[in-house]
Amino acid sequence: MKLKLLVIGHGRHGKDTVCEILRDTYGYSFESSSKFCSLQFIYNDLKDKYGYKSEEECYADRHNHRQEWYEAICDYNVPDPATLGREMFNAYDIYCGLRNKKEFHAMKNTGVFDYCIWVDRSDHLPPENKNSMSLEQWMSDFTICNNGTLKDLEFNVHALISHIDSYSAN
Repeated sequence: MKLKLLVIGHGRHGKDTVCEILRDTYGYSFESSSKFCSLQFIYNDLKDKYGYKSEEECYADRHNHRQEWYEAICDYNVPDPATLGREMFNAYDIYCGLRNKKEFHAMKNTGVFDYCIWVDRSDHLPPENKNSMSLEQWMSDFTICNNGTLKDLEFNVHALISHIDSYSAN
């Protein structure tokens, strides 16, 4: 059975790329949490407000409404902040893109995931606004540096998985 991995970090720092490497090399399944939420409820909630003609159009416009999406996901998780996490992990091995510390702590405290990985590209990109991202790097179990090339990132992902595999085997 594959580990349940939570992949977090600031917007545009490479979380999806890390998940794609994990999928393509190690057979992990994942979906971006934004895509999952768009399909589940956000498109229906926002289509009339913004005149979206399709879920794809709504999803493509998500960066223009980042705080609104963040708040919609928070509302979805009331009264149980771990709801979306459980749903994501019922369908996939990786939850990519969590941004809320209340949800993070609820999932961690109830054992919803095995390890949390932070993806860092802070040498090239700034952190995002705390109104749409309340997680911090120290909350994760591991950090993957994404400040180099794609080859560097691939190496870092492989090194981390080797470490996690050897650690989990003990």
